[in-house]
Amino acid sequence: MKKGFYTIMAAQFFSSLADNALLIAAIALLKDLHAPNWMTPLLKLFFVLSYVVLAAFVGAFADSRPKGRVMFITNTIKVVGCAIMLAGLHPLLAYGIVGFGAAAYSPAKYGILTELLPPERLVAANGWIEGTTVGSIILGTVLGGALISPHIAAHVIRHTPAAINTPAEAAMLVIMGIYVVAALFNLRIPDTGARYPRQQHGPIRLITDFADCFNTLWHDKLGQISLAVTTLFWGAGATLQFIVLKWAEVSLGMSLSEGAVLQAVVAVGVAAGAMIAAARVPLKKSLSVLPVGIIMGVAVMLMAFYTRSLFPPHWGLHIGHLRIPGYLVFAYLFLMVVGGLSGFFVVPMNALLQHRGHVLLSAGHSIAVQNFNENLSVLVMLCLYAVLVWLDVPVTIVIVLFGTFVCLMMWVVMRRHQANQRSFDSVSLIGENHGH
Repeated sequence: MKKGFYTIMAAQFFSSLADNALLIAAIALLKDLHAPNWMTPLLKLFFVLSYVVLAAFVGAFADSRPKGRVMFITNTIKVVGCAIMLAGLHPLLAYGIVGFGAAAYSPAKYGILTELLPPERLVAANGWIEGTTVGSIILGTVLGGALISPHIAAHVIRHTPAAINTPAEAAMLVIMGIYVVAALFNLRIPDTGARYPRQQHGPIRLITDFADCFNTLWHDKLGQISLAVTTLFWGAGATLQFIVLKWAEVSLGMSLSEGAVLQAVVAVGVAAGAMIAAARVPLKKSLSVLPVGIIMGVAVMLMAFYTRSLFPPHWGLHIGHLRIPGYLVFAYLFLMVVGGLSGFFVVPMNALLQHRGHVLLSAGHSIAVQNFNENLSVLVMLCLYAVLVWLDVPVTIVIVLFGTFVCLMMWVVMRRHQANQRSFDSVSLIGENHGH
């Protein structure tokens, strides 16, 4: 890997670390404000909304100047969002501003990979970026929880101005410092020398241009397959976070904080699967992982039949004085496998989508189209899940419906790919520098 790639990884790690720590701090701030409980999930909605609403504009912005400079500017927007939350703006609005920065940051973060690296290195690069991002999510959540703990918060408050009075405010001050570290790495990202035609101006032209890019990618025989898979994956992944928490409560008798550990286990599995894919799956073979999506859907369905009553009470793993019950040991292993399968099959698809987007469109525009589809999928699938919860559908039935949906959609995608291959050998285009 080129030296600049590791700088990009460091910048992405610290920026994402701060994003995830800030979410915990924002939740703590809502509690300090005695906000109603329904506002907490809206933080995620306000953050993700920018990816959908601004999709037509962020791609053009990412391609209008060197990607490192774009990442610095958008990271600065995140700092502003954090600062005005600290200054008293409502957490929903302030976290929405952070989401605005993140939405504009993403096309530059992924787009620069296609400028910096040859096609055959994209799967490996995506494996590292995905692993780094997952690591930052896990550590960011843990860090956010630690920063709002009374002991650490009291230490921060003692060494800061009198205006900082609560654990949430102390946490936000530290998080701003992490964003500054990310900004310093952004300034060190090399200029790849890639330049694109002058970008469109005005909302109508930008939306029209985005619609053209959207149609181009969905009509490409390779682009449509990889875009369909990544769109399904991110929508399913966001929903699975909430399903795992409910499953942990109902089937394993775990509290919310204990269930959150299971989310981290899934994330570790995703990181491991991503790394294996990066090492074992070349870009030319990326479409060979499609059946793994169906296996993942079946594995998720098995969750519905997994309960703590399947294991004798005396079963367990002893580590020193610590005893982990048998049902938990197998739950950890099972969820790590589910995460591993998802990481293994999404990373090659992500790399293929970036490659086709770079060939057909431009780095920034293709990632903007990808973000639009993936985050629209997140919003739609979370809304469908919320409706099922509102209707009091048992979590076991929700899990079976969810797994069946994933399997069915992956089967449709595989049939579509087979039909595409019968009319034209689209796989032969992988690695080429021209579209079909």
